[in-house]
Amino acid sequence: MTNNTFNFELVSPERILVSEPAWQVTIPGEGGTLGVRKGHASFVVSIKPGVVEVIKSEGGEVEKIFIAGGFADVSAENVTVLAEEAVNVNDLDKDLLAQELQDLNEDLQRAEDEAEKAKVSGELELVQIKLSAIS
Repeated sequence: MTNNTFNFELVSPERILVSEPAWQVTIPGEGGTLGVRKGHASFVVSIKPGVVEVIKSEGGEVEKIFIAGGFADVSAENVTVLAEEAVNVNDLDKDLLAQELQDLNEDLQRAEDEAEKAKVSGELELVQIKLSAIS
C-alpha cells in the first residue's frame, strides 16, 4: 500500500471479490454517490443497487462491480463494502440479461397478488441496473 491508497474490501455472501489497496472508490449510497479516498471521515452507510467503481492508483483504470445493495464501512485507512450480491461488470452477459428481463416482464404480467408483483418488480429493477452498468 502506498501513502495515497487505503485498504479496500468488497465482500459478498459467496466470497471476497476484492481485497487490495485502492486510490479511490465510488459507492452508490442510499443518499447519493460517495467518492472515498484515503483520510476520509469515518461513517457507515446503506448502499443501493448500482455500480461500485474502484481505481487502484491515481490515473489508473476504473474497475466496475455491480452490487445489489448492502452496507459500506468507511474509515481513514479502510473501506469495506458488504454487498448482498456482487459481480464484476465485465462478467455480465448482455444477451442473458435481456432474456431475463423479458422473462421477468412476462412473470410480472402473470403475477396474481401484490406480494408477487413486488418481488418480480424488485428483480426487474436489478436486471435493469445490471444492463445499464454494461452500457
